[in-house]
Amino acid sequence: MSNLSLYLQAFLYIAAGTNHFINPRPYLTMMPPYIPAHSAMVIVSGIAEIVLGLGLLFPATRSISAWGLVLLLIAVFPANVFMAVSNRFRKIPTWLRWARLPLQGLLIWWAYRYT
Repeated sequence: MSNLSLYLQAFLYIAAGTNHFINPRPYLTMMPPYIPAHSAMVIVSGIAEIVLGLGLLFPATRSISAWGLVLLLIAVFPANVFMAVSNRFRKIPTWLRWARLPLQGLLIWWAYRYT
């Protein structure tokens, strides 16, 4: 497996997690109404992305971090489904909202490669 792929993945999760704190609004907006404590969930998922992204960089924590990312991606999938079906996101083309769903599978596969 390519180190470039590994470092790119780590960077993307660290950047995305950091963005949860810099610009939390999009993450709050895509939270399904049935999920409690939206702000806390955005914070927790941001921290998880940063910690797991950093964990990918170290051989001793790479596998557990990759499994953590797989689980995190599964856990946030309902938010992607909500985004795809909700009228709240009409400014984003419908095809793009639905394209995020199979992309989630690709991200899971990418993380799984490092387990």
